[in-house]
Amino acid sequence: MMRRRRGVGLIGVAAVGAAAHHAGKASAQNQANEEYQNQQLSDLQAQNAALQQQAYASAAAPAAPAAPAVDPQMAELQNLANLHNQGILSDEEFAAAKAKALGI
Repeated sequence: MMRRRRGVGLIGVAAVGAAAHHAGKASAQNQANEEYQNQQLSDLQAQNAALQQQAYASAAAPAAPAAPAVDPQMAELQNLANLHNQGILSDEEFAAAKAKALGI
């Protein structure tokens, strides 16, 4: 009597092939997902680094000095000096206007 060999058969071969195909597809999808997540992480790390650098730069930058208060008397004297330097006021007119501005 001849023994019949038990084989995988056509259905078994097809099932193994389909499982391997799906496993390969799932593996490729997992790899694509992992690459996407790695890229997203890399982008977020770059954004975080840029924001930290910006925050450090703004914290390290000294505040702009406040504009000096304008003294009206000094502004008037500067205006008189400019008029004198341009030749609009003579020496005598400048001296008299300066004395008046200083309350002399």
